[in-house]
Amino acid sequence: MDNSGQRQSDNGESDRATEPEGGKQPRPREVGGGFLMGRPFGVPVYVSPSWFLVAALITWVFGGQLDRVLPELGAARYLVSLFFAVAFYASVLVHELAHTVAALRFKLPVRRIQLQFFGGVSEIEKETETPGREFVLAFVGPLLSLVLAGVFYLGMLVVEPGTVPGVLLAGLMVSNLIVAAFNLLPGLPLDGGRMLRAVVWKISGRPMTGTVAAAWSGRALAVAVLVGLPLLTQAGGLGEEPQSFGSVDSLTDALLAAILAAIIWTGAGNSLRMARLRERLPDLRARTLTRRAVPVAADTPLSEALRRANEAGARALVVVDGHGAPTAVVREAAIVGIPEHRRPWVAVSGLAQDLKDGMRVSAELTGEELLDTLRATPATEYLVVEETGEVYGVLSTADVERAFVAAMARTPSGSS
Repeated sequence: MDNSGQRQSDNGESDRATEPEGGKQPRPREVGGGFLMGRPFGVPVYVSPSWFLVAALITWVFGGQLDRVLPELGAARYLVSLFFAVAFYASVLVHELAHTVAALRFKLPVRRIQLQFFGGVSEIEKETETPGREFVLAFVGPLLSLVLAGVFYLGMLVVEPGTVPGVLLAGLMVSNLIVAAFNLLPGLPLDGGRMLRAVVWKISGRPMTGTVAAAWSGRALAVAVLVGLPLLTQAGGLGEEPQSFGSVDSLTDALLAAILAAIIWTGAGNSLRMARLRERLPDLRARTLTRRAVPVAADTPLSEALRRANEAGARALVVVDGHGAPTAVVREAAIVGIPEHRRPWVAVSGLAQDLKDGMRVSAELTGEELLDTLRATPATEYLVVEETGEVYGVLSTADVERAFVAAMARTPSGSS
C-alpha cells in the first residue's frame, strides 16, 4: 500500500549515491535510503531493505492461495508468487512516478522515491503554491492505480481463466484497486488526506486550516483502522470466512491493523508538525542571523585579526584582496583549533575557505528560500551581501541550525 503523497525531508540534506562503474560493482547503498535501482526522470529510486521482507511475505501468502487455485503448480507456485510481488511493487512505483511527474511539472523538486515496507514514498521538497495543484498532485497517484487496475482487467478478458496469467492479472487488478481505495481515504498522510487538505484550503483560504483538518481526519482514520479492521475480518466482512476471536488469523489481522494505524497516526502527526514548523520558517532571516564581520588581509596574523574583531564588536572575519574585495571567509572551527599562544604566528589565509559559487547569499533571504540556498552549496560559513553587492556579514551554518532547532522546539507535536 502507498502512503506517500508528499513527504518533507527532516534534515533537508540531499542524499547521493555513487553509480556502479562498468556494471561490475554491486548496486550502491545509501544510508537510510536502500538500494539505488535507477533514476527515471532524473529522480533516484531506492528500494528499502524492508521491501525484501514484504516480498517474502507476499510470496508466501500468495503462494498458499495459488496452491488452492492451481495445485498442479507444486513448488513452482512460489516463483509465480515472487513474480506477483515484483509486479505489484512495479505498480506501486508507477503510482509514485505519477506523483513525481506532476511535481516536476509544477516545478517542485523531488528528492527521491523509496519503495519500502508498506508501499512507496515520493519525497517532494516543497509545498505546492495553490490548493488546485495540491489536489492534482495528490490525485494522480490513485488515478494511475485505477488505470492500472483497468489495464489488468482488460488483460483478464484475453487470457483463459484459471491459468497462471489469469490468476496473476486478477491479483494485480485487485491489489491496484486496494491501493487506490486505501490512498483515497480522507486523512493525512494518505493521498486522500492531501486532497481533503486542498479542499479545505480552497474553502478557508488558509493552507494551515486544511492541514489541521486533514491531520485530525487521519488520526480518526487510524483509530477506525485499529478497531474496525479486526472486527470486519472477524465478521467475514471482506469476503472471507468469519474468524473466531483469538485465532491465529484474527491475531494476524489485529497486528496488521495496529501497524497500519500506527503509520497513519504518526504520519498525520508529522504532517501537522511540519506544517506548523513551516509557518515559523519565515522567522529564519539571513539578516538577523548574520554575524558582523571585519575585513582583513590574507597575511594578517590571527591574533591581530581577532583583536580587530573584538574592538569592532564583530564575530566573523572576511579575507579581502588588495582592492578590498572579499575572497574568503575564515572558518570558526579552524580558529577554535588554534591554541592562543600560536595565533600570532598563524595567518588567517590558512584558516579561510575560498568563496565559491553559491557561498554569497542575499541578506534578504528568509525561510525555506534561505534553507534551499544553503542546501544547494553546503558550507560552514557564507558571505552575506546586500542587493548592492556590499558585504553585510558572515552567516554561520551553526547559527541557522540552532535557529531551526529552536523553531522546531516551539512547534507543538500534536495540538491543533
